[in-house]
Amino acid sequence: MLVVAAIGAAVVLLLAGSPVGAAAAATAAAAAAGIALLVAIVRDLRAGSWGLDVLALLAIASTLAVGDTWAAALVGLMVAGGQALEGFAQRRARRHLTQACSPARRRLAQRLDADGPAQPVPVEQVEPGDRLLVTAYALVPVDGTLLDDEADLDESSLTGESLPVPHRRGAALLSGSVNGGRAFRMLATATAGASQYQQVVALVRDATASRPRFVRLADRAAVPFTVVALLVAGTAWAMSGDPVRFAEVLVVATPCPLLIAAPVAYVAGMTRAARSGIIIKDTASIERLAAARTFAFDKTGTLTRGRPRVVRLEPADGVGGLRLLSVAAALERESNHVLAAAVVAEAERLGAPPAAVQDIEEATAMGMQGVLDGERVRAGRASFALPGAAAGPGRSGQAAETRVHVSVGGRPLGAVVLADEARPESASTLAALRAWGVDGIVLVTGDGSDAAAVIAREVGIGAVHAGLLPAEKVRIVAELPERPVVMVGDGVNDAPVLASADVGIAMAARGSTAASETADIAIVPDDLSRVADLVAIARRTSAVARQSVVAGIAISVALMLIAATGAIPAAVGALLQEAIDVVAILNALRAGAGSLPRPHPRRAR
Repeated sequence: MLVVAAIGAAVVLLLAGSPVGAAAAATAAAAAAGIALLVAIVRDLRAGSWGLDVLALLAIASTLAVGDTWAAALVGLMVAGGQALEGFAQRRARRHLTQACSPARRRLAQRLDADGPAQPVPVEQVEPGDRLLVTAYALVPVDGTLLDDEADLDESSLTGESLPVPHRRGAALLSGSVNGGRAFRMLATATAGASQYQQVVALVRDATASRPRFVRLADRAAVPFTVVALLVAGTAWAMSGDPVRFAEVLVVATPCPLLIAAPVAYVAGMTRAARSGIIIKDTASIERLAAARTFAFDKTGTLTRGRPRVVRLEPADGVGGLRLLSVAAALERESNHVLAAAVVAEAERLGAPPAAVQDIEEATAMGMQGVLDGERVRAGRASFALPGAAAGPGRSGQAAETRVHVSVGGRPLGAVVLADEARPESASTLAALRAWGVDGIVLVTGDGSDAAAVIAREVGIGAVHAGLLPAEKVRIVAELPERPVVMVGDGVNDAPVLASADVGIAMAARGSTAASETADIAIVPDDLSRVADLVAIARRTSAVARQSVVAGIAISVALMLIAATGAIPAAVGALLQEAIDVVAILNALRAGAGSLPRPHPRRAR
């Protein structure tokens, strides 16, 4: 803003008949841009890299040295414009993400005093030994132990376990898991800062710090281009004996399409992605994604729906499936358990009206019961619905499946089987990625190996890493040989690996806030196929930006050779660069227009 304001003041002073004041304002604009470039160069050098900022700074310094303040100001305007454009795009992306993603749950805990009801307190005030109440569907605020007989917890965002996990009195509870049933009491065993959730946050911080710096195409071309520009400029000065010739060459050597058009292409691509509900936080992520060689996927909530649904009915002999579902739904509609909602939804989908069950009541952590035609009906665990059956959590022999058993008068009516299924678009999305030439696709999950193998076979993934803790996910992804590596996930346990991967993509619709905040890209709609769309957008955007880079180098080299003869004054050269900017920007805007490119069969990059 300072550079633009100074140039505006220079123009006004020039029109007002004050050339001296105008020259001073133009000098101030160039100086402001130069100081900003110098700060950026020092920062990059400390990080072990440099880019085209060096050449732009030399162009400003040389034109000021020979007294061509307007040329210096125009170069400064070009540089400031490119930086402002990228900064604007990144700020807008973060604003869109904040608006689109669900806000984080308030970090409050319900503390139980000796007498009286639970009192809400900030989770930071919870101390070991405090008794807490965790209401239905609330987060477990800190690590602790269960005080009630039983509780079912949704630990999918922490461990990848797709179905509710039963816990008995005295079991250890992890902060960040979600109460999947009725309220229960717990005893805090750690503060918020020492709990599982904060350990994941610490992993995110370490993973972010260890992530290698990505050098963009424009910066990779900076060193050879700078050397060529200085050689041409130095030769022109030596042959002519005129230092102005050095400045004239460097002004036209400043690669406008590298500094302006490439960012415009990336911003156009980011805008196009945003129209599809894909929020890209920074422009470098597009270039990394376009070059991706490997994709790693989480299972629960990413390749799968992330919530249980009825997969089949197993009625007893002589019992119809709709009859079984009708009785089960009549009981489960009075429950707040996550499995109950799936049973009721399936009954509504199939048009099975709830049976006329009366006197419905919940048996804590076991199931629901009532009276139907004078007989006791039950739905829940096998040991509850069928007295004498072996106690157990209701899991079936098939991995990641759970049965809700139903009985009438002690006689089995059958079982409703639930599971977390693969998304219908998962297999087609992976096929589209392979069509783009991505051969390395792996599954990394905290869920068990049996459940992971079932989903992997269904969607077509051969490489499976299961039963992983967050730190192990980071290690597995870091060891993948074909890079860049893209990680797609959604849970709290995915946040560290999303931060450490070359590109992290968060499924934000049902995912955790931690995952969305640490990822480079967030997909807001609950639709995995947007990953394939994102790759298409990144490929097209990167191709347009690459054209701008090549064109910028070619045009700049041609102008350098002409300027070396003294045919292009510095101010004219700066104006020529601005004209070239307009053409390059119009070309770069193509990244946000037209239909998405389609991959060719077995397309190679």
